[in-house]
Amino acid sequence: MDIAALFQAALTLFAIVDPVGVIPIFLLATRGFTRTQSHRAAWVSAMTVWLVLVLFTFLGEPILKFFAIRIEAFSVAGGLLLLMLALSMLQAHVSPLKQTPDEAMEAEEKDAIGVVPLGIPLLAGPGAITHVIVAAGAAPGDIVHQAALLIPVSLVALSVWISFWAAPSIAKRLGKTGIHVVTRLMGLIIAAISIEMIARGLAGLFPGLV
Repeated sequence: MDIAALFQAALTLFAIVDPVGVIPIFLLATRGFTRTQSHRAAWVSAMTVWLVLVLFTFLGEPILKFFAIRIEAFSVAGGLLLLMLALSMLQAHVSPLKQTPDEAMEAEEKDAIGVVPLGIPLLAGPGAITHVIVAAGAAPGDIVHQAALLIPVSLVALSVWISFWAAPSIAKRLGKTGIHVVTRLMGLIIAAISIEMIARGLAGLFPGLV
């Protein structure tokens, strides 16, 4: 996996995770926290994202094999999932794929918010998990390829920690409008990525159509 591919994987994963877009929810969930508690929540969120995505990077392929699911079929299904997420982001909404009303209530209760719902499913949600499984499945059985994916996963986890650690400053500088613009931009990128995933999956499933 060359540097360009790793860079692209990191940008794609960053767009899907969208830590900047989750900042308002992080600030709401940590309202009343001390600075130390807020930074602790940021660290726990980042580590949760890293652990979940690393887990599915290495276990995604065996799971697909266990259920006899071809990577092409998973690519189409994942592309549709990402498209739904992108359409929600283009409206600057938190997709129900990422957070349910019950999970939003749990965030307000501030109980282990770094893990649930911030880490899972707001950040390391179905879209991000799907992406790492498809990326790892691009070279089945290649442990070097899978290990290389730790770089973009680690970079995205780092971006989560930085975004949440500096959340008050970022929110103050960007404002709600600025954050919505970033979210919509990420949504547009994800929409294009989802179409590519669907197209590649369909080409693999139905080679005669190409």
